[in-house]
Amino acid sequence: MPAREKPTVVIIGRPNVGKSTLFNRLVGKKLALVDDQPGVTRDRRLGDAEIAGLEFTIVDTAGWEDEDAASLPGRMRQQTEASLAGADAALFVIDARAGLTPLDEEIARWLRSQSVPVVLVANKAEGKAGEAGIFESYSLGLGEPLGISAEHGEGVADLFAGLWPVIGEKAEGGFEDESDASPQPADLDDADEEEVARGPLKLAIVGRPNAGKSTLINRLLGEDRLLTGPEAGITRDSIAVDWTWRDPSSGETRAIHLVDTAGMRKRAQVVDKLEKLSVADGRRAIDFAEVVVLLLDATRGLESQDLKIANLVLEEGRALMIAINKWDVAENASALFNGIRTALGEGLAQLRGVPLFAVSARTGKGLDTMLGAAFTLREEWSRRVPTAALNRWFDDALAANPPPAPGGRRIKLRYITQAGTRPPRFVVFGTRLDALPKSYERYLVNGIREKLGFEHVPIRVVLKSPKNPYAGG
Repeated sequence: MPAREKPTVVIIGRPNVGKSTLFNRLVGKKLALVDDQPGVTRDRRLGDAEIAGLEFTIVDTAGWEDEDAASLPGRMRQQTEASLAGADAALFVIDARAGLTPLDEEIARWLRSQSVPVVLVANKAEGKAGEAGIFESYSLGLGEPLGISAEHGEGVADLFAGLWPVIGEKAEGGFEDESDASPQPADLDDADEEEVARGPLKLAIVGRPNAGKSTLINRLLGEDRLLTGPEAGITRDSIAVDWTWRDPSSGETRAIHLVDTAGMRKRAQVVDKLEKLSVADGRRAIDFAEVVVLLLDATRGLESQDLKIANLVLEEGRALMIAINKWDVAENASALFNGIRTALGEGLAQLRGVPLFAVSARTGKGLDTMLGAAFTLREEWSRRVPTAALNRWFDDALAANPPPAPGGRRIKLRYITQAGTRPPRFVVFGTRLDALPKSYERYLVNGIREKLGFEHVPIRVVLKSPKNPYAGG
């Protein structure tokens, strides 16, 4: 039975009235960044919400500001307006303590001109301080306001009474929601691993500010879904978008869970609290990704911060690929590509086979090739080698280059097993492994990469000796 579409409810209001706090309250976790300063949210963020059994998709939006359409606040407003298209209801949030403002009245006029039903929410209404603002909001002509405190959870259940007459019929009957049904990469058995590998590709886009991450995702989606512009650091939250990609080489459609992240600058340059929260949010996006695309700026080449981001991705065990964006304006393209390839080989000691692509978010060049490679990379990251084949390779490797015998005492390597995937993890069993030189460990790691098909993904190799039952006696 196909999953039914949940009703969509959009949160709208001027900056700093508590929209993201309400969003987090409804989804039951802190997905959206929250801070006292206005304008924290810039892109639309979607989440699964539930109130007393009423399930719906909730959309957090940027604060509505009365600015020129070409400015950043103006473009944020256009994103908010676009979010209402196709929505089933809107939650118009005002600040009950601050009372009505001319901007609240302007938003109310716009909402009254739309066909989407509106539920008026007077937030920050805890105590008596918000009573005047609640009574004043009747003048907006949007019906009875619901007084709540999103921060403290007061009155949030009353939203059920406001939303049920509007979206209850569409929500009634239940849903088959499989968005959270996939098991996490850890602790999977073989059947689970195969199922996850066939599921939506969890693809995160990371990089320095202004590398073109949001522009690239908009090009893939074929719409201005994410806010873009010449200003660096526009993206603050990690924004996830579910999308279906059609592989032009096979005609097959593949599901992708795309995640845009905030630009990551050098740690010493990140002093603003909000930027620190944004970078931390991006790190969490890496943790939950399967494949991470590190986007470089062709006009700036490879910088030390890019290598730090790449090493962070590999340390987390994610599959990494690197795309050089703005290729349509690159100078000395061939020399640039080869130079970056060489620098990556020298700067990423733990993995020298990172896939590298030249792309253009503006023209779409190379994006289909990059996506096809991302699925292939996930297969490699999820691969399990049969135990028999693994130990045949192991025996051949030991025969070709036996372990050394420091101090005249042999080091015995008995067998190897693959302990897990995503990333691939191997355990080598033997005796006196504490004396095994690092150079021999590298020999084994390189052999696994080259002979067993793990050249492009991070792998983990652990040495394990049997416990001595007489030790310490």
